[in-house]
Amino acid sequence: MKKTFLAVALLMSSAVLLAQEEKKDDTPKDGWTRAGNISFLFNQSAFNAEWLGGGTSNIAGNLTLSYDFNYRKGDIAWDNKILADYGLTLQDDQEYVRKTNDRFEYNSVLGKQVKESNWYYSLSLNFRTQFAPGYNFGEDTDGNETREEITHIFSPAYLQIGPGMLWKKNDNLKVNIAPATARFIFVDSEFTDTLEADADAFNEAGGYFGVDANETFRFEFGAALNGYAKFEIMKNVSMENILNLYSNYLEDPQNVDVDYTANVVMTINKYLSTNLTFQAIYDDNAIGAFQIREVFGLGVNYGF
Repeated sequence: MKKTFLAVALLMSSAVLLAQEEKKDDTPKDGWTRAGNISFLFNQSAFNAEWLGGGTSNIAGNLTLSYDFNYRKGDIAWDNKILADYGLTLQDDQEYVRKTNDRFEYNSVLGKQVKESNWYYSLSLNFRTQFAPGYNFGEDTDGNETREEITHIFSPAYLQIGPGMLWKKNDNLKVNIAPATARFIFVDSEFTDTLEADADAFNEAGGYFGVDANETFRFEFGAALNGYAKFEIMKNVSMENILNLYSNYLEDPQNVDVDYTANVVMTINKYLSTNLTFQAIYDDNAIGAFQIREVFGLGVNYGF
């Protein structure tokens, strides 16, 4: 875990250094600035019955929304970002459609500038959940595919809020440090309800996303760091980096939660692009290992 975390940190640091080299007008403007992008990635493979090389026909699609709405008035800055992703895939040999991605996230940082510097006193808020149920898939004794629901919308849901300090070069390069951050993890009782006789074993196994038996939320208090860097690698190729770190003072503070996302967009024209998304998550309350997601495909984009 340490090696992977170090690699993520180095990649984010490189992004910050490259972004600092961009020569752009960083003079802040008062009022609202808004920008958004919707993209649809599509993948499809097909094989006929005589194809000897092996393979399974499949179809997949992924819809992504990114929307920023930021406000500035004098020494007050309010940055907001919405991220939404949803993807499905279906293979010929599978009975059920499976998700390839499912996320809704809202980030908000309110800051008051410290004199005429890049530093702000800040109050940050983060909310994360998903849109649709998630399943564990298996087979019954007859070889038929089965599925068991393990998550759904607002289960889990994460709410994080705390004061701190924001360093902001511009809308494309900023880091927020919040050393006194409260975090709530909300879950549906249907996943935690259990008999008292089984409660201890349930809790010793880590509960449900860290939430104990017969409870519906978990409270944490710790330190958070959020970084954002977007820059151009070369003409028509841009890279967006989003890094979120959290350490819970109340339990195992050495187990830092990591959520890193890299989005690389290679623009073909106004509406078409090739998109690469890489995401790495570490949360020992969910699973004691890194969760890795990678999506690559031709995208249809609409900017607004």
